[in-house]
Amino acid sequence: MAPQFFVFLQMEFPWLLGPADGRYLLRSALDGEPQKVVVLDTLSTGRLGSREASAPGKPSRLARLTARSGEDRPASADPAEVRTNRTTVIDPVPLSAESQAQAWLRDIDSQHELQATAEVVNRVLHFHRIASADPYVHEVSPAQAIVLRAGWGEGEQVADGRWLHAQELHWTPPGRSSRGRFRGGRTHTSALRPQERLAELMGARGETLLCEELALRARLDLDHDRPRHAAIELDRAMAAAVLELRTPDRQDLTVRVAELEQLHPQVSEQAHAALPDTEVGPDVDVLEHALGRLEAALRARSAGGFSR
Repeated sequence: MAPQFFVFLQMEFPWLLGPADGRYLLRSALDGEPQKVVVLDTLSTGRLGSREASAPGKPSRLARLTARSGEDRPASADPAEVRTNRTTVIDPVPLSAESQAQAWLRDIDSQHELQATAEVVNRVLHFHRIASADPYVHEVSPAQAIVLRAGWGEGEQVADGRWLHAQELHWTPPGRSSRGRFRGGRTHTSALRPQERLAELMGARGETLLCEELALRARLDLDHDRPRHAAIELDRAMAAAVLELRTPDRQDLTVRVAELEQLHPQVSEQAHAALPDTEVGPDVDVLEHALGRLEAALRARSAGGFSR
């Protein structure tokens, strides 16, 4: 039988993502064709230069410490050994010719493919968060990976995280598209002044706003095709924003708050459409526009300094 080749993208993260190691088949609908095969593997990584970690046939210090994790032990100033998660997303449709696989790897649009791969991984993590009722499971971005790869190989080989040919990819976070789809980055980051804000919050010279956290959650859900979640979160974010952003000495914010007040009724309609007894669901374009204006108001507040 002639060999069949499978193309894949792979990301490694310096923490455990949550789901158990294994192979997961992702479908778009019941009895639908498989979309992707997602393989999760936990890897042990020893400290740089550690002979013990690389000694064949010898349990690593990580394994020994894990086995007696319930015991107290003397502290060490050395860097801790860590476990990383290797996530391989495989196209289930095989290629019959090696030349096809070579052409795919040669002509790959790395930014597009990495974005699509992250969206697949994040769907799995979203499902795991719900299934495990664990609120601390979170989505990932290609920017967080310690290595990004694309390649191809035979079936079992690729499913085991190996390949015949692969190359490392570089991720450059682009700005947000007009529809606000996940891009792993944000525009106007210079206006956010994150270090100044962090110092203010850490020094108890300011406080976080309710609308900020709700807007971030709405953005995450909207970017990951969960408009019903986003609509309800954005409705509450807008309600909080018109109160929290109202600052008498900031005329620029007064204008923006007035705009948010005008948009809020439309968002409330979308939140109602997000309830389980509605069939149509919220309008993503309305949500994207309103959330964009709220984000712009929050950026303007940051650019002008923090007064509360």
